[in-house]
Amino acid sequence: MIGYIVRRLLSAFLVLMLTSMFVFALFYLGPNPAEPVCQATGGRCTPEKLARLEKAMGVDQSVVTAYGQFAKGLVVDRTVNVGTDYTCDAPCLGISYSSRVEVRKELLKRYPATLSLAIGGALIYLLVGVVTGVLAARYRGTIADRALVTSTLVVSSIPYYLLAFIAWVFLTQRNPIFPQSEYNPITENPALWASGLLLPWLVLGLTNSTQYSRFTRGQMVETLGEDYIRTATAKGVGTNRVVFKHGLRAAIIPVVTIFGLDFATLLGGTVFTEQIFGIDGIGRWGLDAVTPPSDFPIVTGTVLAAALFIVMANLIVDILYSFLDPRVKLT
Repeated sequence: MIGYIVRRLLSAFLVLMLTSMFVFALFYLGPNPAEPVCQATGGRCTPEKLARLEKAMGVDQSVVTAYGQFAKGLVVDRTVNVGTDYTCDAPCLGISYSSRVEVRKELLKRYPATLSLAIGGALIYLLVGVVTGVLAARYRGTIADRALVTSTLVVSSIPYYLLAFIAWVFLTQRNPIFPQSEYNPITENPALWASGLLLPWLVLGLTNSTQYSRFTRGQMVETLGEDYIRTATAKGVGTNRVVFKHGLRAAIIPVVTIFGLDFATLLGGTVFTEQIFGIDGIGRWGLDAVTPPSDFPIVTGTVLAAALFIVMANLIVDILYSFLDPRVKLT
């Protein structure tokens, strides 16, 4: 298994490098990144001033040379010019054009909010989705089963951002049933941390649980039709034992794959949730950076963070596979 993990880590490094190359080239060859810096430095942005900034920022160089300097900064400290010279500590993702702060430091500052939001929402939609899916398969063909399937289809047909906005308006603004959503560090006040994220957790969790309900139900129905399940039932094993011990263990394996990737996506930034509920996480931060004038270093940092989460989630899911299913061997 050690050899497998080492090979996957090497491939993950390659994926991250290719992602950084693509993002860097996309924005480097797009609108001139020196223009927003020139406007933010104050005064009139003359052609001469813009030309000086382009030279200082290295925008006048080829994309290969510029990326080489960026990649080097991931290993060693480098000096970045955004109107003024700044020393950027390794791993350097650049200096924000707007705040003049290292992107890495800002990323680490906002990451706890996104992590808290992702963990709470993911636990809710995994628990609710799996439990309701198992119960729907257990009572397949009944009114409860049909009602569950219909309700999940209705919820899935409504855009998530609309549901989140309705919840925010009617449950926080007009009817203050839930406290105002905000992020408070768990280390300072755990109760305040949970109360400030309760409504976003419920909206994110219950909305996404619908796909887990349908998928778990489909996997459970297929598993409960297997020969070994019928054999266990014929031998007199209790129904609940057959469903929850034998059936669920086999059906949960594909669910783990989807959950791992979905959770990595949440860690990459829950954009709509953070934007609607006013939570200052990396998703909202990255969205603001895309809005003109674009803050290229922030966009690059958030994209690389999302890619890292997805790659590592794939590795963790593959390792969990070998524990959940003894037939899977990591070589």
